[in-house]
Amino acid sequence: MHDWENSLIPADATIRDAIKTINDGGFEIAVVADGEKKLLGTITDGDIRRGLLDGLDMNASVEKIMNRDPLVAPPDTTHKGLLKIMNSDLFRQIPLLDDTRQVVGLAHIRDLTKPIATRRNWVVLMAGGLGERLMPLTEQTPKPLLTIGDKPLLQTILESFVEQDFRRFYISVNYKAEAITAHFGDGKKWGVDIRYLEEDKRLGTAGALRLIPERPDAPMIIMNGDLITRINFQDLLDYHEQQNSHATMCVRQYDFQVPFGVVGIDGNRITSIDEKPVHRFFVNAGIYVLDPALIERIPADANHDMTDFFEGIIADGEDTTVFPVHEYWLDVGHIDDLDKAKRDFENEFKA
Repeated sequence: MHDWENSLIPADATIRDAIKTINDGGFEIAVVADGEKKLLGTITDGDIRRGLLDGLDMNASVEKIMNRDPLVAPPDTTHKGLLKIMNSDLFRQIPLLDDTRQVVGLAHIRDLTKPIATRRNWVVLMAGGLGERLMPLTEQTPKPLLTIGDKPLLQTILESFVEQDFRRFYISVNYKAEAITAHFGDGKKWGVDIRYLEEDKRLGTAGALRLIPERPDAPMIIMNGDLITRINFQDLLDYHEQQNSHATMCVRQYDFQVPFGVVGIDGNRITSIDEKPVHRFFVNAGIYVLDPALIERIPADANHDMTDFFEGIIADGEDTTVFPVHEYWLDVGHIDDLDKAKRDFENEFKA
């Protein structure tokens, strides 16, 4: 049983503090309160990601992102009443306040409903690449089976999803496909259903989706098979739904520092000097959520990457969103990345 008071933070806390509270508090929310526990606001995962998209950094005050008028309920609200409030606004938790607006508890949807046995959402893991940047290691072993810690990279990815109750998987295979299918089989070892999208030729990170023989009835998660991350995938799915998005791309913040003083000019006159400025970008993190109907928009039997796919649906006016990733994330693309993943494994993934 989690102690709801561990989800309280003061108004002078930072976004970094809020992330830790959300991750460690057990209620997936940070409740901003004064010294007398009077409610000032709430912070959810979505609030943090919107703040990052607005350019805030981890040391910014929680007051810049908190919801000052959150949904609340009296402590004597029935379970049925709390569920009605949560379901109407897609919330998973509600602060409970007394007549003086003092926080006296937190209601979480997990405590009001039966646990989810399996998720409806399918997961597609892209594991058909050649791994050329990791040669000679990949001459005999496909990149997804390179060992990190005590297990193959793709097994760590699979088990991250299994821990979060996903049970239906497709793995796209091409290069050394037989090694991957032999290791994972039909998934019974993990209590899941694994099927394979066998590419006769390389179809790219989107083209393989056309090989799925049937269409799911819920948004799909697609993830490159050379990433390791600690994303909460339910947060990703919730965000996709709350934004009314048809396609969501996970992005990472990437900072690039110019190693010189940048001189602003007007004609031949100096207007400013910016010493070693940092430029901030958001880059593709290789994880996506797609509504099933969009699969038909992918060309059949053709090499088609996710970047091509997103460019096409954006041009067609589809609703697309980005989901900024602040959790641990690493693209194992080079030897140095593999070495880092091995060093990080004990802290990030070892149970």
